[in-house]
Amino acid sequence: MVAERLSAVRARISAAATRAGRDPGGITLVAVGKAQPARMLRAAYDAGQRDFGENRAQELAAKVPELPADARWHFIGPLQRNKVRLVAPAVTLLHSMDRAALADAWARAAPAPPVLVEVNVGAEPQKAGAAPAEVDALVARLEAAGVVVSGLMAIPPQADDPQDTRPYFKELAALAARLQDRWPGLRELSMGMTDDFEVAIEEGATIIRVGRAIFGPRPG
Repeated sequence: MVAERLSAVRARISAAATRAGRDPGGITLVAVGKAQPARMLRAAYDAGQRDFGENRAQELAAKVPELPADARWHFIGPLQRNKVRLVAPAVTLLHSMDRAALADAWARAAPAPPVLVEVNVGAEPQKAGAAPAEVDALVARLEAAGVVVSGLMAIPPQADDPQDTRPYFKELAALAARLQDRWPGLRELSMGMTDDFEVAIEEGATIIRVGRAIFGPRPG
């Protein structure tokens, strides 16, 4: 069942990229395994999936040994500084860099994996993420500390209609384009989940984070 769902998601990625005049090969699908048992992730791996995302440090640490060594792990959830030691050695990319204190802690995890700066595009007080006006200073701090910043990430406000997320994806893409004048390496845009990844692709997403459409509802 996981293999069939994964195939359907890949077909939707290809169709959305084609509509936008983009190469589907330029879009990384991260299969988000939050609360899913490791056997589900292994089913996706066996179907050809290699990029996996988790948003809890302990869950990430428990699942990494359950998959072959060539699986690539992404941490996508809010990260506490005292959990950096669990996450940094395991991941190829941190999607949720959002504040100076975390930047300093991450920089001490030498060699620190690359990061994406999380942007709170909806200015939602309950969500993590740097305000758009704070992103320049945070990128500068990370770069000065020797941390590679590969791009930006955002989780827009929840919407019943996926089209309502489009302005937020446009905003993130515009911010990235502006920052690239100073930091050309900021090429990745991590945006779009199960309900809106096709809109995100149309607006320039290079990484999408999909869980439910691949693994089904979360247990419990």
